[in-house]
Amino acid sequence: MEANLIILAGGASTRMNASLNSSASNWKNKALIGIDSDGRPILDYLITNAEKAGYKNLIIVTGENAIEFKSFYGKQQNDNLFGTLKISYATQYVPKDRVKPLGTADALLQALQQYSYLKKTTFIVCNADNLYSVEAFEALIQTPFKNAFIAYDRKGLNFSTDRISKFALVQLDQDQFLSNIIEKPEPNEISKCRDTSGSLRVSMNIFKLDGSAIISYLENCPMNPERNEKELPSAILNMCHEIPKAMKGILFHEHVPDLTSKEDIAVLKHYLDTAQNKKNS
Repeated sequence: MEANLIILAGGASTRMNASLNSSASNWKNKALIGIDSDGRPILDYLITNAEKAGYKNLIIVTGENAIEFKSFYGKQQNDNLFGTLKISYATQYVPKDRVKPLGTADALLQALQQYSYLKKTTFIVCNADNLYSVEAFEALIQTPFKNAFIAYDRKGLNFSTDRISKFALVQLDQDQFLSNIIEKPEPNEISKCRDTSGSLRVSMNIFKLDGSAIISYLENCPMNPERNEKELPSAILNMCHEIPKAMKGILFHEHVPDLTSKEDIAVLKHYLDTAQNKKNS
């Protein structure tokens, strides 16, 4: 496949900036907040992992003001160089009747509208605030399935019990294809979510998608009634309900560092320091 990667970074970073007590004029996209002693952001590490995995084309979906991103990754709208990667930007415009962006399904839809070649090929799409491994990126390049996602073993995620309990669980059929996503499973529903190995699986929002297959589901994605946004997992699940065995689950057991609040900055720094120490030993 062509190694295309779309990183969704157009969110308002509301929770992060609130935890940092930032004033509205000083709000910063959390993907660009420095997390190490050199001030490198999580997005830098994420892009580096994608480059190591063999990706060549990267589109960063930003809000309407992309100045911060362009100061890091190049001022051209298209084909800025980052090592062997070409970085371009797509803009997630906010509807006139809203203050915040319309959600991740809308972000991806706007990227496909601005780069129409994506409607005819496969690509990987992920969040900007999760640090996915080189191995996860490689697995999605190498899979023969046009639509796939990393199905993480919940036991491998090194988060607090309270935080993990809030993650949606995915249900896979006996062939490891996605059949359902349960947002807030009741205790009696949890056992139904175990896969054939007995593990509970979660999605950390890293997907391989076929543009021609997903486009109509992005266009017709329903609004989440609680968050008032159009969410990419909803569009994917609607596709899976209409097309049997549409989305293959790739089983992984590893941690995925996440940047949600200011407490996560120190956790991420420790994670990176530990990984560097292991590499040097």
